[in-house]
Amino acid sequence: MVNNDKQKLLCLLKILWTRTDKQHILNSQDLIRILQDEYQCSCDRRTIYSNVDALIHAGFKIKQVKGNTHGYYMEERIFSLPELKLLVDAVQSSKFITRSKTDQLIKKLEGLAGVENAARLQRQVYVHNRAKTDNERVYTNVDIIHSSIAENKKICFQYCAWNVKKQLVPKKNGDMYEVSPWCLTWDDENYYLVAYEDASDSIRHYRVDKMLNMHQVDMARTGRKNFEDFDLATFSKKTFGMFSGTDERIILKCNNDLVGVIIDRFGKDVMIMSVDDQHFLTYVNVTVSPQFFGWLTALSVAVEIISPAHVRESFRTYINKIAGNYYQTLDHSGPK
Repeated sequence: MVNNDKQKLLCLLKILWTRTDKQHILNSQDLIRILQDEYQCSCDRRTIYSNVDALIHAGFKIKQVKGNTHGYYMEERIFSLPELKLLVDAVQSSKFITRSKTDQLIKKLEGLAGVENAARLQRQVYVHNRAKTDNERVYTNVDIIHSSIAENKKICFQYCAWNVKKQLVPKKNGDMYEVSPWCLTWDDENYYLVAYEDASDSIRHYRVDKMLNMHQVDMARTGRKNFEDFDLATFSKKTFGMFSGTDERIILKCNNDLVGVIIDRFGKDVMIMSVDDQHFLTYVNVTVSPQFFGWLTALSVAVEIISPAHVRESFRTYINKIAGNYYQTLDHSGPK
């Protein structure tokens, strides 16, 4: 039973927060009944009026409605229903979030919607067989990384790769990687650490769900100069699939109907120059890798590398190597 006036005020706030919005208004009699039935708290209309006034003066956006449908509702929430749906979709589509953690996070997001809107949010949630990791380590890794960045410390970990038995096994015979963490980024539905590596004197990136036995090292981070002018957005645009390679300034000749594709990938600031009625040139900074070549291949003859010549030649070699797999006639009886 609630007897303390401060507790009554908090109970009233909880009711307004979880049960009201513009479509769901509670009047003083409704509030008195809920307080009595669910919190064993007795009060009168004067107490409701004064407590609501106190909450309004404290900064809560509570709207009073007069007329036939009179009462109170919480006018402004941290997130609107469409915003919460957007966040739910982001959680569901993230491969690095496990199924159990996905359910937990969505349940917490529903709690921000209020009871009625939570039910609507549940009906809008569409769950299908999206790929999900079963690696719960990712949350521990993220926590260590954030702490190490805040405390200006290096980290150590083993970095893993998948084998044909679907097992994550450490690379470099299990040797530890020692790097200076600087930021985390989300690319192609995966979470990556962007860090500085002393051994190569370069900025490197690592998938967080493939990092094993991570721990903080009692050594100050290095590579600060490398990150003074570092632009994470630019880094993400030029790096395809977060695979390493050489940075190049590329000139591409594209069909006009690829303008949207180029802007989606490189942003509206990308340079575009019309060549003729059917083509344009674009100048882009990319990290040249097989993933970049794969992206070009998907666009087929609608795009052509103009320069540099050595990147054009590398792409030709890449295409010829793929084509080589199809010159031979296969035995259709299947693999032996």
